[in-house]
Order: sequence, then C-alpha cells, then structure tokens
Amino acid sequence: MDPDIVSHYAMGVEEDRLSTWGRLERERTLDLLGRFLPPAPATVLDVGGGPGVYAVHLARAGYDVHLIDPVGLHVEQARAASAAQPDAPLGSAELGDARALAAGDRSVDAVLLLGPLYHLVDAKDRRRALREARRVLRPGGVLAAAAISRFGATIDGLATEAFRDPGFEAIVEADQRRGHHRNPDLAGRPDWFTTAYFHLPDELAVEVRDAGFALEALVAVEGVGRFLADPAPWLEDPELRGRLMRAIARVESEPSLLGASPHLLAVGRA
Repeated sequence: MDPDIVSHYAMGVEEDRLSTWGRLERERTLDLLGRFLPPAPATVLDVGGGPGVYAVHLARAGYDVHLIDPVGLHVEQARAASAAQPDAPLGSAELGDARALAAGDRSVDAVLLLGPLYHLVDAKDRRRALREARRVLRPGGVLAAAAISRFGATIDGLATEAFRDPGFEAIVEADQRRGHHRNPDLAGRPDWFTTAYFHLPDELAVEVRDAGFALEALVAVEGVGRFLADPAPWLEDPELRGRLMRAIARVESEPSLLGASPHLLAVGRA
C-alpha cells in the first residue's frame, strides 16, 4: 500500500468518522445494503472493511461476515467491535489485500468493496480487486462497490469552507484533471484525506462491467442529502429521517446528479 494511506489510517481517523460527519454516508449505505444484499444468513466478505462499522451491523442482522483489511489497527478495532457483541460476532477479521483474496472460488454470497477502489490509484489494481471479488462470489452473488466522486472534494471543500486555503484549491484542481488525489500535508491536514482515486460515475460502471459483473445499480450514496448543512437532526427524528431518505432515493440514479454525490455505489451481480 501507498505509505501515505497507511500513515493516514494509522492515526485512527476512521473509527469514529461514520458516527460523526460521515453519518449520512453510513445510514444511506446501510439502507442500500439492506436493499441489495441477499437475505441472511448469507456469507459476506467485507473487503477493506476498516474498523468493522458495516461488518458488525450485518453480523447483528444474522449474516456470516468475514472482514479483511490491510491496516493492522483496523483489524484490531474490528475484532474489538466483534467481541463487544458476543451474541453476534464476526466470522473472522484478518489482514488481507483486495487484490489477492484468501477466500476460495465461489465461496461467498456477497462482497463489499466499500473502500478499496478509491485507494487503488492504478487502474490495473482496481481491475485485480474487482476480478478477485468476481472469483470468490457464487453465481448470482452480489458485489457492492463504493467510489468517491471525481467532484467529491469540490463539494466537501465548499461545505466545510476548506477552499479558504489556497493549498486546498490546488489539490482539487489536480483531482479534477487526473482523478488522483494527493495530500501534500498529511500530518498537518489529515482532514484533506490521503492518496486516493476519484471516479467519474460512468467510469465506475465500466470498471464493474469489465470485471464480469452485470451492473444492477449505480446510485448516489449521500446524493442531494449532502446539501443539508447538518443532517444529524434529520437522522435523529424518525419522521424527518424518512423524508430525507426518500428525497435522496427519488433521485439516487439520476445521471445528471450522480457526480454531485461525494460517494457512489455500484451494485453488480455475478
């Protein structure tokens, strides 16, 4: 892995992200997984599963979940999260690489790639990861692959006012030219993220199809919900949460709006 990526996640930045400013991303992703995954007790391989936020949720829902991640801290955190729910533990949590999965051919019902595609900057590495997912899936199995939008840094930079710093604007200009995101001040500005690849929506669709999947859906994750100044009050009120989720879902596949979502999700069928 790129050492900048390892350094970024070794700071522990990921453990709380999805319960704080990434909460809408988490809630929408869980809704989408509930819609597209096969029913429990299917076997799910969570590749690049980080601290296990999605993995432990799925385990509580009755899935047989096996997590792999290339960052040792994440594996330790996922194991701790699993131990905290002894009635619904993970099947396993191990170090691993999306490009060379230890799982056998046709051995799982679903593969989650909710992070690897945007940290594999080289296209050939993304192809390897997608083909590995295809290899381990049973016929009819489901792939859920996330990407960061090419325009995600522009959207977040305006929302958080990061554009007040001219250094951030220089990063975004490079992002949009090549799709390659580089943070020259990782230690000083971890909020500017780390080495990553930002997809155009059509590009993500092509990569999934080229790996041998039938593309079942290409949707915005946060979508128009990202334009809320603070989604937390909406997510905490059941009635408002329903309105917010329905508003996002109505336009989640609209081609003219896909790139305006910080994250995208492609769903493929083996």
